[in-house]
Order: sequence, then structure tokens, then C-alpha cells
Amino acid sequence: MINIGIVGAAGYTGGELLRILINHPHASIRWAHSKSQAGKPVYATHTDLLGDTELTFSGEDIVTLLQLEGLEVIFLCSGHNESKKFLTEYLVPAAVKIIDLSTDFRDQSNGFVYGLPELQREQIKTATKIANPGCFATSIELALLPLASAGLLTDDIHVSAITGSTGAGQSLSATTHFTWRNNNISIYKAFTHQHLVSNLGNPRFDFCLYFLLTLRTKRNLIRSCKNEPLALSTFGTVQYRRPASHLPPPVKSEILSNRKVVPVLDS
Repeated sequence: MINIGIVGAAGYTGGELLRILINHPHASIRWAHSKSQAGKPVYATHTDLLGDTELTFSGEDIVTLLQLEGLEVIFLCSGHNESKKFLTEYLVPAAVKIIDLSTDFRDQSNGFVYGLPELQREQIKTATKIANPGCFATSIELALLPLASAGLLTDDIHVSAITGSTGAGQSLSATTHFTWRNNNISIYKAFTHQHLVSNLGNPRFDFCLYFLLTLRTKRNLIRSCKNEPLALSTFGTVQYRRPASHLPPPVKSEILSNRKVVPVLDS
């Protein structure tokens, strides 16, 4: 069993992670930390876990939790820009691996490895710090990486992608309220999204897209991001001008293989 701690367990990403790990045969959750929900049952916040766990949110001092004997992995789920603050404030023991679910280290800074198995499976196996890829970036990368590897991306790439409301997190804003999202599709961050090539200086730009678009293709990524009236899901449509009339069989096979499920934890 792998002994796990979760920081920021009351948020959307923390809730999804709990649902996976509670039912994982090789995972043991030692603690799930939340400042706002300390002492409350996990199922009081993540109501779909009622009957699945009696785990309560921990409000103990983080320093104490990090020093618990046998702790092997911590997940950082506190949101964008919070992981850097956490690692500046707290010293994580060298034996404890870190998996960050925010955007903070997706540029592979501070010794983090970009955690897309289809690109860096071997590096992930030996990494002690892993930056979890973003949802939009993953949907784009899985479609384009096989094409880039085969040298088939010779023109600009156009992406139209939609996301559910949970992608924006729990904080309220004018465009996250039910009255805005319900029965409505709207564009956001038009021409300014962090995954655009023009934003390569932005630390939130995913390493894999940088690798894909600048090292392999030297082309532009033109992207339209839309909010959809659903809670969960990300769906992207990728268009490009291909040099051949048909995809080579190996490339088509790799694209299809990228749709397979990859284990969250490998025993």
C-alpha cells in the first residue's frame, strides 16, 4: 500500500482525487487536510462519498502531518499559485514524493517532471516531483503528439475546446454562477489563454505544449476556449492541414492507443 496525504482536499480536484484513491487497491489515505473543513467528515463536503468512507478532514499542523511515519506521497490540490507558496513555507521530507495538481510547475521548474505518461512515462517512474497536466492541455496533447512525432504538423493548428464548470474551481465569479452557465456556451480568454504559444513566457504554460509546438513543429496554436453548461468534461476538436491524404498506420495506431486508461498509481 502507498501511504498518501492530500493538501487542499475539500476542493474540486481534492474531491476527484479522493474518489479515485478511496477505491484504489494500492492506496491508503493517511490524511486529507483542509483548513476550512477541519474536523468534518469528508462526505459532508463530497456528498457522493457518503457510505464509502468515514475519513474526516484533518486540521492538524502541516509540519506534523508531513513528518508522519510511513508517509510516501503528498498531493497538492490547493489551487493555482498555492503550491509554490506551500513548498516555500513547508519543508517536505526528501523521502516523500510530491504530485502537484495546480499549474505552478507545469513548466518543469524546481525539479518537477511534467506528468503526461504518453510523453514521459519513464521519467515519471523515477521522479520525486510530478506536475499533473491540465485538462485542456491533455486533450490537445494526446491528439497532437503522435502527429508531431511523425513530422506531420507543418501548418498552424486550430483548436476549439469546451470545458465544464468545475474547471473554474469553487471560487465565484460573474461567469461561474448558474444563471450564466445554464443553457449557455460562452468563449473565455479569447486570444489570451495561457496555453497559447504567444504566452511561452507565462509560467503556467504547459511544458508539453511548449515541447510540441516549438521544438517539433515551429508552428502556432490558435485556440478558442468555451464554457459549456455541464459540471464535468473537457472536449477538444483539433484541426490542422496535413501533408498527406491519409494518416500513416503507425500514427493512427498511436492516436488510438492514447485513448486507453492509464493507472493512477502503479504498484
